[in-house]
Amino acid sequence: MRQAWIIDDDDEMGHAVRLMLELLDFQVRTYREARPAAQVLLAGERPDLIVLDINMPEVTGMDFLEFLGMRAELKDLSVIMLSTEASDVRIDEAMKLGAKGFVSKPVTIEELEAVIGKALSE
Repeated sequence: MRQAWIIDDDDEMGHAVRLMLELLDFQVRTYREARPAAQVLLAGERPDLIVLDINMPEVTGMDFLEFLGMRAELKDLSVIMLSTEASDVRIDEAMKLGAKGFVSKPVTIEELEAVIGKALSE
């Protein structure tokens, strides 16, 4: 079974996205902060997909993308951004940092499935 990680400090959104990912046949792990997820990645675990919020305390989603991009073994991970900040500038910034997709909150299962399909086929 494919594995997805959700990194989002919003418990309600994290729960909703978790349910959608489970319906799409993913085994899901949730992190409320980016730092613990980074530590697990550095220990060698690799999910098939990461759904990442932009606005989080301490380490933002953009910071996390930069971290992934600086590590050769991590920069090819499939990351989808999930945020209320859906300006063209913000989306372009995320994509330049390595995100493979972007969805706005609140997200529907159809939107999520379409972005995941594109991200995992790259």
